[in-house]
Amino acid sequence: MRIGIIGKTNKQEVFGITDDLCKWLKERGIETYVESEIGFKIGHLNSIPRERLPEHSDVVLVFGGDGTFLDVARLVCRYNIPILGVNLGGLGFLTEITTDELRPAVEEIINGNYVVEKREMLTATIHRDAEIIGDYSVLNDVVINKGVVARIIDLAIYIDGSHVTSFRADGLILSTPTGSTAYSLSAGGPIVYPTLPLTLITPISPHTLTNRPLVVSNETVIKVKILTETMDVYLTLDGQVGVTLKKNDEIEVRKSDTYVKMIRSPFRDYFTILKTKLMWGK
Repeated sequence: MRIGIIGKTNKQEVFGITDDLCKWLKERGIETYVESEIGFKIGHLNSIPRERLPEHSDVVLVFGGDGTFLDVARLVCRYNIPILGVNLGGLGFLTEITTDELRPAVEEIINGNYVVEKREMLTATIHRDAEIIGDYSVLNDVVINKGVVARIIDLAIYIDGSHVTSFRADGLILSTPTGSTAYSLSAGGPIVYPTLPLTLITPISPHTLTNRPLVVSNETVIKVKILTETMDVYLTLDGQVGVTLKKNDEIEVRKSDTYVKMIRSPFRDYFTILKTKLMWGK
């Protein structure tokens, strides 16, 4: 087995944790590959650029928070290999393992005693003047929002070619079930079990209260057209990649051909994480 390690490099503890884990795995005859920025600093022989690391791995460990996990997920999904997220703070919705649980969890992976959960992704395609100017895959969400000083945005929504509604709002979130506990939740969207085949459509502060969150099959094709004449509207992908939008741009969102294989925590289930993060029962 080959284990790849990627981490949030601006967190100092990543380097010590990676070094200790690599030495521990070497004693067990496990080959490890570490992304260059970490590997060079700890003197690891198999140090390679992050974008090439999945080619040399059977499993990828991600050290950081949910943001780091999202970035790595978009990289690794094309290789059909599982990912385990290790949170360097408390718990995350995606980084389910704590540092104290790291070695027992990796031991289970080495022994083949782990469960992989398939998380669907979305693909967002930007159409402008009959041309495609961008095509992106996300694990959490596709967000259309206004800048700090922009006025309310006018949007038209179509599902499978049928016009659903046109409305005014601060923006719109198109989310996977995995992303239902991210931005969509703060905008009033529902919490959805992460393996369900659904897409969430959540308006951000709609001008009319009758514009409510909508849940549809992820087999549908959703198209959003920008009706507002402004240069301060953005498409944000997983909260990490941003694209400026113009009037009459159309964003088409559908289920992606790729998906993320997440290794489920052996120590707690989804609802335990949910209760912990949302402090239910406190």
